[in-house]
Amino acid sequence: MSDIVNADPAELAKFSALAHRWWDPESEFRPLHQINPLRLEWINGLSGLQGKRVLDVGCGGGILADSMARKGADVLGIDLATKALRVAQLHALEAQTSHVEYREISVETLAQEQPASFDVVTCMEMLEHVPDPASVVQACSELVKPGGWVFFSTINRNAKAFMLAIVGAEYVLNMLPRGTHEYAKMIRPSELASSCRAAKLDIQHTRGLEYNPLTRRYWLSADTSVNYLVATRRAA
Repeated sequence: MSDIVNADPAELAKFSALAHRWWDPESEFRPLHQINPLRLEWINGLSGLQGKRVLDVGCGGGILADSMARKGADVLGIDLATKALRVAQLHALEAQTSHVEYREISVETLAQEQPASFDVVTCMEMLEHVPDPASVVQACSELVKPGGWVFFSTINRNAKAFMLAIVGAEYVLNMLPRGTHEYAKMIRPSELASSCRAAKLDIQHTRGLEYNPLTRRYWLSADTSVNYLVATRRAA
């Protein structure tokens, strides 16, 4: 079996260098800690995580994977950033989170190994960091069982997203490390929808994720102009 690596070494190095800070809610990963309850409840509300076999693609330090396991799912988190995975594994041990495991493997390779094996697949804040996002979407579709749910979240590509997600978040508010996102790698909803259709994933719901820098509060809305989430189902 060939090992397919659809990853940018610079992106992996960027997140590995910050790995020790994943579980510090006041660190560079504060936004992930803040939005996690929102995305967790949205995913759980649609798919019902209890008792499901779940794959978290690009799991990083395990913030979402850990919380889905605590909702009663049997979770596998995968990533190619070795240090972040070690942090995820260590946190699971320290927090005594059961039913979660982590592997250093690409989603494309896992799709060859375990096709149609998961009830739910999540891929959050990852597509804008890989060279070939359509390949990730296709692999996620291959990994989910027919009728299963696949969830994506990413950042739109337009002037507003550039100003808020890059200039605002990285350079003005210092919410994220500078260089976290590259404008050219951002993905319009129409582009993601096209990749989903090609992968036999039917879009069921789309939500926007908004942020107020004054109240430092996040919420889900109908506005997908910057950050957005997409819920799809694999054609049965």
